Amino acid sequence: TYHTEELSFTILGGIKLEGLDRMRVTLKIEVADRKFKHYLNNPDIADLALRQNLDLYNDTQVEKLIRKAAERLEVGSSQLAKALNDITEQLENYRLQQIEQSATAAKIKTKLLTEEETKQAKDFLSEPNLMSRTTEAIGKSGVTGEEYNRILMYIIFTSRKLHHPLHIVSLGSSAAGKTHLQEKVSELIPDEDKLEITSLSENAFYYFGQRELSHKLILIEDLEGAMNVLFPLRELQSKKRITKTVTFKDTRGITKTITLTVEGPVSVAGCTTRERIYEDNANRSFLIYLDESEAQDKAIMNYQKALSAGKINTEEEQAIKKLMQNCQRVLQHIKVVNPYAPYLELPKEVFKPRRTNKHYLDFIEAVTFYHQCQREQKADENTGEIYIETTLEDIAEAG
Repeated sequence: TYHTEELSFTILGGIKLEGLDRMRVTLKIEVADRKFKHYLNNPDIADLALRQNLDLYNDTQVEKLIRKAAERLEVGSSQLAKALNDITEQLENYRLQQIEQSATAAKIKTKLLTEEETKQAKDFLSEPNLMSRTTEAIGKSGVTGEEYNRILMYIIFTSRKLHHPLHIVSLGSSAAGKTHLQEKVSELIPDEDKLEITSLSENAFYYFGQRELSHKLILIEDLEGAMNVLFPLRELQSKKRITKTVTFKDTRGITKTITLTVEGPVSVAGCTTRERIYEDNANRSFLIYLDESEAQDKAIMNYQKALSAGKINTEEEQAIKKLMQNCQRVLQHIKVVNPYAPYLELPKEVFKPRRTNKHYLDFIEAVTFYHQCQREQKADENTGEIYIETTLEDIAEAG
């Protein structure tokens, strides 16, 4: 609410924090105090209330409201203009404060590990046969079958911390378990590092904070339901940043422009039954096909029956999920160098070799990154930058 000596303003329903190029509000304007009733030519005006939806950054809309309110409530237009200008400035300050508080809350949400949790995670990452143990741990967390797909997906999700993250699209018929697999593996990623999407408007990505999506995992449950955001997503995947210039009029009618920038990199995962429609996105992603065999069906149904019968140790599943999330938290951003890259050759029959070669090298880098607790850290002689090197074992695991 906002009050002057003669008028009372109420902002109904609050304001949105996104879309800084506009300030849409629903205003209720009424005579503030009934003691002014006898000053009015029409005493009944004291009981009137004017309600109007408008954009306070739209000079034309504001001027129309001033004229309308001045006539209906019999008050001076200059008083209304001054009040609306002050309301706009206060709402701007309020919105900025709310955005800052939201950003602070997001930072606070990041879990701080205890010494014991850190030790357990680093011990897990330091012991031999990390990839096979990770595959086993994913299974113990509640993922049935899909041994190859689940470890591939987990490493791709881990790559969000790299400068060139990987992306993945799960393909399969309806009810094949695409969303289930993506959801279960993503449960092993900390909540603060992922964004789950069911539907977003076309411009929604442009209104995230500049660094809000940086090194995040973006999960799309159904690509068919996210058609509007596929273009900005492709830009985030390829260019690692998106920008949009918007114009608006301030309360004085002056046209201004602002540039909205959202920076990546991001790792994107999605599910679909229609591969060809998403070819542009597929070119940037690993494509996996779900196991739709009879044996997989039986394994899933047996798990469902055991869970329903209370024969699954759900506490153990939760403990595994917590451990794997903490492993993700202790992984540090570090450069990976592959000294064997010049000697790696793809088979000639590989489809789209340029794309596949890049995916192959980036996946090896992600495997090396995941093994960072087992790799010696080195320093670049010229820049002093710390890095780790790919081993032949990493290449073998990636293959």
